[in-house]
Amino acid sequence: MKRIGLLGGTFNPPHIGHLMMANEVFHALELDEIRFMPNAIPPHKHARFDASNAERLEMVKLAIRPFSHFSVESYEVEKGGVSYSYETLSALCRREPNVNFHFIIGGDMIDSLHTWHCIDDLVKLVQFVGVKRPGTAAKTDYPVCMVEVPQIDLSSTLIRERLATGGTVTFLLPEAVETFIRKEGLYGTRTVFSGD
Repeated sequence: MKRIGLLGGTFNPPHIGHLMMANEVFHALELDEIRFMPNAIPPHKHARFDASNAERLEMVKLAIRPFSHFSVESYEVEKGGVSYSYETLSALCRREPNVNFHFIIGGDMIDSLHTWHCIDDLVKLVQFVGVKRPGTAAKTDYPVCMVEVPQIDLSSTLIRERLATGGTVTFLLPEAVETFIRKEGLYGTRTVFSGD
């Protein structure tokens, strides 16, 4: 069976912390592939200058393009609406019965696993892979395979704030993603793009 890692999130925008975490898990567990799975954000939840579902999907594609072991899973964006992990992973397991999915989650999610929808059934479907994040306990009674990765205290929120205030995002975002953001005028960046 193929062993595929799934990394879900808003990716609003995707940053080097996401790439590093995925790469560390890929190598530590010797997986066949990592899929980045953006979730759907309802249109009424979008902030001004925020990225649409299509734009977030495009940014993920740009971020992972140089890496052959990364790909995009667009199931939740295409489905739309609220996504529960159990429903999504049930659908993916039905679609690909010969795949052993490894669902990658951060320390904050590990701490709240007991509150997840249908968690007792979900842990039978997939292998959870936990990655510690700064400021989280990363403790649960559910089976989680922990992978040690270098911790970087970086969030999409910080990057959006930097972009909106003209701060630097060098080394925080893949260059192709930053170029796309500025070209599209996302997150309050200049609407006029001067690409030399």
